[in-house]
Amino acid sequence: MSEANGPKKRKMSLEKRHNLTGWAFLAPATIMIAIMSFWPMIQALILSFQTGKANNLEFGGLTNYIRMFKDKVFMTSLGNTFLYLIIQVPIMLVLALMLAQMLNNKDLRGKGIFRTAIFLPCATSLVSYAIIFRSLFGVDGFINSVLINLGILDKGYNFLGNAFSAKVVIIIALVWRWTGYNMVFYLAGLQNIEYSVYEAAKIDGASPMQTFFKITVPLLKPTIVMTAIMSTNGTLQLFDESVNLTKGGPGQTTLTMSHYIYDTVFKFVPTFGYASAMSFLIFIIVAILAFIQMKVGDKRD
Repeated sequence: MSEANGPKKRKMSLEKRHNLTGWAFLAPATIMIAIMSFWPMIQALILSFQTGKANNLEFGGLTNYIRMFKDKVFMTSLGNTFLYLIIQVPIMLVLALMLAQMLNNKDLRGKGIFRTAIFLPCATSLVSYAIIFRSLFGVDGFINSVLINLGILDKGYNFLGNAFSAKVVIIIALVWRWTGYNMVFYLAGLQNIEYSVYEAAKIDGASPMQTFFKITVPLLKPTIVMTAIMSTNGTLQLFDESVNLTKGGPGQTTLTMSHYIYDTVFKFVPTFGYASAMSFLIFIIVAILAFIQMKVGDKRD
């Protein structure tokens, strides 16, 4: 009896050692994530139920959450952020997919140069590129100089001083910077698709458009869903463009939620509880949209 149980005990102990080894490797990262991410989130959640200025805080229940929906500035920033999300994200993802499809052509020469050139914008500093776009679209900037020389404008147009054009500039800046980043994901996905699939479709008489929508898009669906979630998350936390490119202006017409949270904590008299409540609203919105996107993208039975 003992001989029969011997190998089983040895096997269980080996599995246990493997599990302990795995947890030993995971433990440092798990502890760091818990300390640096989850614990601050819990603290912020507790703080969101407190009211008062600076360090004079007291429990206020849902006061901060009710205040958000009465705050016209916050509602403006919420509308601005969703406008960027609805317009910029689809344009960026479609453009990234088109560029990836073109650069995946095995007969294209100089693919490495084109890929690097398109990817480079996302390697630039957020502050630097915002300042560059601010200079480009200034009244005396390069864009106005070109338009005046072409006879389209008589004098420099204040792109950043008009609410509509300022939002357009932010959208253009976001598309310029992040398209190459998403293109890399699509390019990696395309290279995992067997070329024989496209050859079979070509033999069957499928047009390039049919091949794209019937083969490429369905096979890239997991990657498309992933990039959509990441882009949604990033856009809802948009900060640098609002702060450095337009400074939230003119007025508050380009102000984003993250920019308003920053002002609430660092620019005005600090109201940490209210800022925490706004931050958690962003977290909830991101979670809901990510869940919807995953459900829409998952067509498994």
